[in-house]
Amino acid sequence: MSLIHHVVTGSGGTPIVFVHGFACAHADWDAQVAHLSPSRRTVAVDLRGHGASPGEAVDCSIERYGADVAAVMHVLDLPPAIIVGHSLGCRVASEAALQAPSRTAGVILVDGSQFPAGADAGMRARFAAPEGFDGVADDLFVDMFTAKSDPSAAAAVVARARRLSPAVGTKMLLDLIRYDNARLTATYASLRVPVIAIQTTTRNADGRRGTLRQGQTTPYLDMLRAAQPSARIEIIDDTGHFPQIDEPARTNALMADFLTRF
Repeated sequence: MSLIHHVVTGSGGTPIVFVHGFACAHADWDAQVAHLSPSRRTVAVDLRGHGASPGEAVDCSIERYGADVAAVMHVLDLPPAIIVGHSLGCRVASEAALQAPSRTAGVILVDGSQFPAGADAGMRARFAAPEGFDGVADDLFVDMFTAKSDPSAAAAVVARARRLSPAVGTKMLLDLIRYDNARLTATYASLRVPVIAIQTTTRNADGRRGTLRQGQTTPYLDMLRAAQPSARIEIIDDTGHFPQIDEPARTNALMADFLTRF
């Protein structure tokens, strides 16, 4: 069986499997791998059609991505691991946890979200505009960073998103909406392992992304609390969509604290 591209670093302790977000790649977790791999085995993957993993649009879906991550865990013969997902990767990490329950010890959700019902029609209309997928990708990524973000790091993430296959990108954005409306709440409710959500942003009524502050909640977080009442929720305030890049020290500290229970 051909596995998706993955990078294994370190050894010992409860393993940690890192799953990146839409139009991203495993290197987004470099700061977390560097921090955690001296005492734990880490595995950072590239999802199909992303990074160094080939993939055609027809083969890409949240369920397929979850199965791919579960396959890596099985082939590496990992003991129960912590699966970490960012953005789209929150869905994939949770799906992998359901597909490989005996190899999952916990789940970390980094700045997840949930598309509202009816988002499909609006997304298809945006794809039909002259700018097509490139315009959608630019709109999505433009507000993922803040004034305190490293401009070169932000520019590299945006440039990488623009290099994603439009066919894969279009398929996965529509699949995100499908999954969010058909499965996400039930998937979260089905998790039988400890869960922590590290949240930094939310989307407003017109779809623009804004940062959070301590004490705030969002429809997504309310859904997560209802689906997983025991989930731990932590907010890193005034930070963009990539806390693992923009606030690595705070992100690492929250992850490390969660990991003390394993």
